[in-house]
Amino acid sequence: MIEQLRHNDTVVVTRLDRLARSTRDLLDIAEKLKTAGVGLRSLAEPWADTTSPAGRMVLTVFAGIAEFERDLIHQRTSSGRIAAKERGVRFGRPPKLSSEQIKLGERLISEGTSVREAARLLKCHHATLYRALTAAALN
Repeated sequence: MIEQLRHNDTVVVTRLDRLARSTRDLLDIAEKLKTAGVGLRSLAEPWADTTSPAGRMVLTVFAGIAEFERDLIHQRTSSGRIAAKERGVRFGRPPKLSSEQIKLGERLISEGTSVREAARLLKCHHATLYRALTAAALN
């Protein structure tokens, strides 16, 4: 986009967080736009107007606040995830094989059945059975 801009153009974004991921990134983009003689405005944040010195100052302050807010959200999300794990909540896909099926697979293989045949009997892919057997051996 920056390569297509001409002097006195104005970049209009719906929200600043759609343009940049961090304050530093936003300020770098704003500086590139300034060097190219291009303004920046946000529809959701009317104070974000780099065509004036006051607008640039306000943009810097509010970009810092927005990054702080994102960091708080990340911190709360991480804390919530940790608390959920402590309560026993399991994330991700449910296991394809139950512990009983894994034991049956181990028994079948120890009796001479191939892993592929044991997996077919357990109605799973042989790689799934290999992973389950490896995980069970580590525990």
